[in-house]
Amino acid sequence: MRPDMIPGATFPDYDLSDHTGKHRRLSDLQGQNPMVLVLSRGGFCPKDRRQHEGLVQLHRELEVGYCRLVTISTDNITETNEFRSGLGAHWPFLSDPRRTVQKDLDIAEYTDPGHNPMIPYTIVLEPGLVIYQIYNGYWFFGRPTMEELRQDLRAVTKKCRPDWDITAPELKAAWQQGRKELFYPYGRTYAQTIGEQD
Repeated sequence: MRPDMIPGATFPDYDLSDHTGKHRRLSDLQGQNPMVLVLSRGGFCPKDRRQHEGLVQLHRELEVGYCRLVTISTDNITETNEFRSGLGAHWPFLSDPRRTVQKDLDIAEYTDPGHNPMIPYTIVLEPGLVIYQIYNGYWFFGRPTMEELRQDLRAVTKKCRPDWDITAPELKAAWQQGRKELFYPYGRTYAQTIGEQD
């Protein structure tokens, strides 16, 4: 991984085709929400399939927690669709067969020249694509557990949601004063809220 990719740095805003062939920017997919980004070896890898099986269950929590999940792999569109459909996943899978991300981040898995995948990483991002945590998953147990992701997302959400502690007297006073911009989703437009659900 590039040496500048550390907690606190801004992750590159890649623009890649999703599983439908539509180009998507990471920043658009994230909106103003915390996000888990999985850099995957691809659907051929049993370790990636097992990790994603866990993410299918966690994704239901992420949806109600206003968090996002995105997978990027070097699979082509057909393989990307097969991987996503086979899992029953409902979040965006981005296809990078040109290996733009792999080359830019210097994460070619040189021990597998046959598939030429990315070294698998899971990255927890604060709003604005700010890196909170990076997990190197070359070995399976280097990948985060679902509980570790929950803890990371709790910490990130606490940082980015001003109304995290709804019991704080100053928040109640702000509400009574009509200062709803401090509360989710009142501080955003309807279009922003709907757009983030895509």
